Amino acid sequence: MATEASRTYPSELPVLALRQTVVFPLTLQPLAINRPMSVDTVNRALTGDRLVFLTLQSNDSDDPEPADLRAVGTIGAIRQMAKMPAGGIHILVEGLTRAKSDVVTKSGTALRGVVSPLPDATARTLEIDAYVRRLQELIDRALSLSTGLSQELRGLVAGIDDPLRLTYLLSSLLDMKADEKQQILEQNDLTAKLQAVATALNREIALLEMKTKIESAAQQEMTDAQRQYYLRQQLKAIQDELGEGEKTEIQELRARLTAAKLPEEVMKVADREADRLERMTPASPEYQMIRTYIDWVLDVPWSRTTDDRLDPPAARRVLDEDHFDLDKVKERIIEYLAVQKLKRRQAGATQIKGPILCFVGPPGVGKTSLGQSIARSMNRKFVRISLGGLRDEAEIRGHRRTYIGAIPGRIVQALRQAGAMNPVFMLDEIDKVSAGFQGDPAAALLEVLDPGQNHAFRDHYLEINVDLSRVLFIATANQLGTIHPALLDRMEILSLPGYSEEEKLNIARRYLVPRQLEEHGLTADMIVLEDSTIRRIISGYTREAGVRSLERQIGAVARKIAARVATAISEDPAEAAGAERPVEAAPAANPTHSVVTAGSLPDYLGPPRFHREVPFRVSRPGVATGVAWTETGGDVLFVEARLLPSGHNNLILTGQLGSVMQESARAAVSHIRAQAAELGFSPEFLDKYDLHIHVPAGAIPKDGPSAGVTMATAIVSAVRNQRVREDVAMTGEITLSGLVLPVGGIREKALAARRYGIKEFILPARNEPDLAELPREVRDDIKFVPVETLEDALKVALPS
Repeated sequence: MATEASRTYPSELPVLALRQTVVFPLTLQPLAINRPMSVDTVNRALTGDRLVFLTLQSNDSDDPEPADLRAVGTIGAIRQMAKMPAGGIHILVEGLTRAKSDVVTKSGTALRGVVSPLPDATARTLEIDAYVRRLQELIDRALSLSTGLSQELRGLVAGIDDPLRLTYLLSSLLDMKADEKQQILEQNDLTAKLQAVATALNREIALLEMKTKIESAAQQEMTDAQRQYYLRQQLKAIQDELGEGEKTEIQELRARLTAAKLPEEVMKVADREADRLERMTPASPEYQMIRTYIDWVLDVPWSRTTDDRLDPPAARRVLDEDHFDLDKVKERIIEYLAVQKLKRRQAGATQIKGPILCFVGPPGVGKTSLGQSIARSMNRKFVRISLGGLRDEAEIRGHRRTYIGAIPGRIVQALRQAGAMNPVFMLDEIDKVSAGFQGDPAAALLEVLDPGQNHAFRDHYLEINVDLSRVLFIATANQLGTIHPALLDRMEILSLPGYSEEEKLNIARRYLVPRQLEEHGLTADMIVLEDSTIRRIISGYTREAGVRSLERQIGAVARKIAARVATAISEDPAEAAGAERPVEAAPAANPTHSVVTAGSLPDYLGPPRFHREVPFRVSRPGVATGVAWTETGGDVLFVEARLLPSGHNNLILTGQLGSVMQESARAAVSHIRAQAAELGFSPEFLDKYDLHIHVPAGAIPKDGPSAGVTMATAIVSAVRNQRVREDVAMTGEITLSGLVLPVGGIREKALAARRYGIKEFILPARNEPDLAELPREVRDDIKFVPVETLEDALKVALPS
């Protein structure tokens, strides 16, 4: 008390108006703050010394005025604060001392007051000691009558020797009206405070005694409702003995458990939970949780599988019907089915584990639809979960049953959806998984995608081993760089590169056009898309590795035709009514038949969006054409170099180049300066000029070593003032000694070069084996020139 009495407080404090609540000094009081003005007051206090003046308002107004507040209150310190999900905040306030507000002002919704402390008298007298002992006796009496009061209160009261602290503690705990509590707070005489608390305790004891008397009387008599309940229970027991009663919920549940033919381990767990459920009353909160758990156990297809179609030729026909090309993926599935077929012929052979495949490729090449086709070819169920943006490990493993609303993870949910334990399970966009504060989903997938562990996958909700060894897992990704290395090591990578123009034409003819005609209510005789038209859409209206944008453009043409056909039908009432045309009428052009040519394509799709821009871009010296790999396939990259007369020997790099690309540029400059004499110019060219290297499309970050040869060619072109051949593109990493090292993504880069009309493609000599994977039409259209040094590349790109 001496500490609080000697403490000084600011003369002006934020005022927190309380409704039906009084905060006493020397106590801790939790408060729920919901009014905007009160929330603002708390926030202002938290930004300062956390002190606030708490006072009772005389009405229940949401926007009290200074005249509505009681003058005497408590200076308190906010010790804790928590924001609530539904809005508002909860705070824990410690009352420090009584205080009186001299002046309270209101600015907007904010209340501030000039306050002065009112310390309580602390002198001990014989009368005060007698009151303290009386209060302790009354507390013992109240505790003996009520089971609702905490037994810890007895020890707490007995341990308080300070009369003032005891008074305020009991005042905050007793069920009194706010005005009565306010009177105790405003009372200056400690004896009067003790008398008021003793009176309130006596009233509480009287209420408890009356309640005990009423409960005793009620137990002596059985009400009509209770009697009827007991009679119904007895009648139900008699009917069950005679076999005439209805099946109870527990009986139906046990019948389902018996019919499900669960594995022994699962049945043991399910029986244990059913026994717990039988001993519970349906009104128990845990009853529904256990019931939901048993339903989930019954819904998982523990012993159910589908019969695989172990016919490799038939499976290949199904795969060919749905997808063009993709021979490597199809061969891998056929190999799996062939091994399955041979294993089943061996007596006592074990079940072959499902492979863990990962389809990697740009968007639109058919990764997801290929998974559906694989399931159809194998006669298996297909389920898919999207992992894009997944941040919570519980999404994979499930939530523990201790949490309200807990459910199994997506793996178990997908098995229930499939209804079999051997589905084709697609994990879409596995490269988009990221770690959050709830855990790393990639770490949970390590167990799922490990053939040595997934036979005993443990879901946190079920807490039963789930056998995933028969599942054929297929993951999809656009790139491998963002996948966890340990997760990547568990998967068999199958690359699905982009399509050439001829492959896109075949896909459009076989799949895209028929599908779009069906979706838009057209038939094959209503629209004719010539091959030249489809080629024009591919080259002039799309620029992608896949066919998703191509299908959208074909759909746009189909919508235009559909609108024309529907208009023609509505304008011919005779045809709409089914009437026959006169025989003598001259045959008219069929308005429901349209031939879309390459020349008429702008009428449907507007002007072409993409043009052959390579000749324009390399029309000046210092510009070279490179090719790059991206998540969406290959693309052409232009590198520009320019000499600036200044003589400061500066190298300027722009275009959002990454650190690796910048190092490649510096290595290229160093090699060119070292070999300047052999290249036909003075090695002191940087003494007279600054060199500026720029890669356009500056809004897009760029990195990687494969543009080294391109940057070196652009520099030599600028120094010689000689144009680079417009029909040449190149790729390759350059070393300080001028060697050209191999790079990745040759197929995607070659397809991009062909789309841009490139005729010669310079690539590292060690990448020459990769040319075998290119489509024949690409190898026929482009001359590939393997090089080992920069000088070899310059002979092709900058002929003398």
